[in-house]
Amino acid sequence: MIETASHAVTPDTQHRGLVALMPARARPYALLARFDRPIGWWLLFWPCVAGLWAAGGAARWDMALWLLLGAIAMRGAGCVYNDILDRDLDRQVARTASRPLASGQVSLKKAWAWLLALCLAGLVVLLQLRWQAQLVALASLLPVALYPLMKRITWWPQAWLGLVFSWGALVGWVEAGGGSPVTLAALYAGCIFWVIGYDTIYAVQDMEDDALVGVRSSALALKGRIVPGVAALYALALLGWGAAIWLIRPDWLALLALLPVALHLGWQTITLDPADGMNALARFRSNRLAGLLMALAFMTIGSLR
Repeated sequence: MIETASHAVTPDTQHRGLVALMPARARPYALLARFDRPIGWWLLFWPCVAGLWAAGGAARWDMALWLLLGAIAMRGAGCVYNDILDRDLDRQVARTASRPLASGQVSLKKAWAWLLALCLAGLVVLLQLRWQAQLVALASLLPVALYPLMKRITWWPQAWLGLVFSWGALVGWVEAGGGSPVTLAALYAGCIFWVIGYDTIYAVQDMEDDALVGVRSSALALKGRIVPGVAALYALALLGWGAAIWLIRPDWLALLALLPVALHLGWQTITLDPADGMNALARFRSNRLAGLLMALAFMTIGSLR
């Protein structure tokens, strides 16, 4: 029996956009890789180009496009892997019960085959990187593999997701031959806190179901302090990004590059209503713009190196 949260439930898989135009037999596989929800690959992509651009690689648009393809393929692979491990839990949560594996639209064997195909696409992208960046990208495989287990052992699986979804900043930086590891650490830390913040907003949708089935999340850990918690996480993100910019160009005016993303994150926090799942989903999705503004800030400052 599926327990349903009191607020309106938005199914996790929907026939929208290009997915709706696909042949019926292909749709479950597109949904399994969340091709109907491009927000995920944008959130994975922006740290990649932020690292590339911060290190002075703004002119490398070919590499930016390869990184986008890699983000699409590997985010899809991550979703398939996550659903393989979580298929029994997904059946018990209203929002995820319609996922192709949980609902039986795709068999476990075919899901593994689809995962392999997506990883092969990721391999093509990997081969476009210099060998140092290839090693950094390959080092992400273990954290990615462990992520679905974190919600079972910690109240802060979003922190582990932050490590994983920000990894592209390391890849982009090394690909462009960035330099100072301290600057990279500040950029990476900023991205991690940003991910924790926006995924805490996302987790608001599942709080009641997660509590019922025993899944942990930062939203449940914060309970009635979600808004100030997200505000603190976003402040730490801006602090990390600001430190990275200062290390690249120690000029107070350079920090103004972060003003657009700071205003946007402030708007998210001020208007967030944790009691309204649709409000939280809209704020979460708006991070596509936040990521763009952040990446553009590093493109601007990186071009002045």
